[in-house]
Amino acid sequence: VLLTDLNYLLQCKMLKSLRKILSLRSKYCIKQRNYEHGENSEALSVQFPNCNDCVEENKHCNCDHIVAVEDRKNSTTAEGASVDSNSSFVHSVINMVGMLIGLGQLSTPYAVEKGGWGSALLLIGLGVICAYTSHILGKCLEKNPKLTSYVDIGNQAFGTKGRYLVATFIYMDIFMALVSYTISLHDNLITVFIGTHLKMKFAMLTSSQIIALVAILIALPSLWIRDMSCISFLSTGGIVMSLLVFACVVATAIFGVGEAGNNHSIPVFKLHNIPSISGLYVFCYGGHIVFPDLYKSMKDPSKFTKVSIVSFTIAIAFYTSMGFMGAKMYGNDIQSQITLSMPSNQIITKIALWATVLVPMTKYALEFAPFAIHLEQTLPNSLNGRTKLVIRGCVASFLLLTILVLALSVPYFEHVLSLTGSLLSVAICLVFPCVFYLKIFWGKITRFLLVLNISLVIFGVLLGGMGTISSTKLILQKLISHHST
Repeated sequence: VLLTDLNYLLQCKMLKSLRKILSLRSKYCIKQRNYEHGENSEALSVQFPNCNDCVEENKHCNCDHIVAVEDRKNSTTAEGASVDSNSSFVHSVINMVGMLIGLGQLSTPYAVEKGGWGSALLLIGLGVICAYTSHILGKCLEKNPKLTSYVDIGNQAFGTKGRYLVATFIYMDIFMALVSYTISLHDNLITVFIGTHLKMKFAMLTSSQIIALVAILIALPSLWIRDMSCISFLSTGGIVMSLLVFACVVATAIFGVGEAGNNHSIPVFKLHNIPSISGLYVFCYGGHIVFPDLYKSMKDPSKFTKVSIVSFTIAIAFYTSMGFMGAKMYGNDIQSQITLSMPSNQIITKIALWATVLVPMTKYALEFAPFAIHLEQTLPNSLNGRTKLVIRGCVASFLLLTILVLALSVPYFEHVLSLTGSLLSVAICLVFPCVFYLKIFWGKITRFLLVLNISLVIFGVLLGGMGTISSTKLILQKLISHHST
């Protein structure tokens, strides 16, 4: 049941990407319909019930088809429900928790140790704030049932400029997250294949870089997949691997495997490290871009706030327990990823390492899907399906290799992840929802909510600014130190 629900969530994420593309062309298509087809939109909506199939099959998708989907979507929302609104309360909680739990679990123990156990209050506080911002996103969707995605909310608040600004942040967040995944892949492969020595003629690459390159080449064919169900299956496997890593850490803590039985003390508070670790904490709660899809998929959207409260409570407990377990087990010797601190000669560590290696390899296809679909839609209709597939695959492959080069050039997992959280996740999870809510409900909210949201915007900007400066400074220091040696 869990795998089915997670697979359903990932398909929702794909539909969200498709809706973005369709909405960008909707205005032009409506004009075309009025000029060429008169009042036949309802008939067309019956003739073309689903646009997703054509996108997946790479068929020609004309204006009539897109307008039909828009008309059908508007008609269903006008009736107050969509044919896909079949997710129960429990299913919605499982889906939201599945989105919240991810790469952040590797770095939370490091962040707790470096910031002190008092910094866990920041981790909990940010979880509460992000739960609130998910609530106000639901309020924005409730006010205008025609809104179907995070980008749509930005468009409703600030027009076309808001749409493009939000879309830019989302794609930058995806790109930076993939860089972090690739750094994690590289770091864990070093431990998996410790002692392995490889050489390549005509290439100045270390053994670990060669192994990472081979892993990327193995994952590369997944970028050519156009079947969304296959992509969702791969990503579901990635989520299962993330849960397996957590289970391995828990088992290590309970049974005291290797050196993990030591009960290290955690400092109370390290104020000077807070800016650099705040981005790691924010990154843990990055799932807001998919929350509108969860809202629309619910049988009873009025329970969305309760779903957010329960889901974020589980996520906060998950990350807090993970952070304290890792920090107590390894103390000051904790590395940026908990799997790298586990005793390398234990079977449970090998399981955790391989699970961590497989997670990025299953993520690439899903994360690249929005880019790939948008690219296919922008290509001339005169090109046949095979040509579009080749162009799509080549561009995605080039981007993945670019990400690999960047990851190998800046192999500092904790700092890159912190920069992503401070620069992008803070905006997407904290600042933007509050700004959207203030703009859409301006003049209709109480003074308390007005002050609260303005305060959260200021807090988010300050937190993100300090974290971005701190993370960037640490990355530059690492690069300068590396090149000097």
